[in-house]
Amino acid sequence: MFMYEKTLQYPVRVSNKDVRMAMAVLNQYGGPDGEMSASMNYLTQRFSMPLNETKGLLTDIGTEECVPRGCR
Repeated sequence: MFMYEKTLQYPVRVSNKDVRMAMAVLNQYGGPDGEMSASMNYLTQRFSMPLNETKGLLTDIGTEECVPRGCR
């Protein structure tokens, strides 16, 4: 069973806007080399695997890439 708690490890204080940092963070989550892209690659590749073990492995990796970071 999985339990997901949305808590921060360290306290975060934001004092002003940083547009360049925001763009970098968004690129890591949704950009061409981001978490969502990696997850979709794993989940798409699983359909071409001949063995059930490899399908399951790619499904697990693709799910793990996305779910803990909130890509639902």
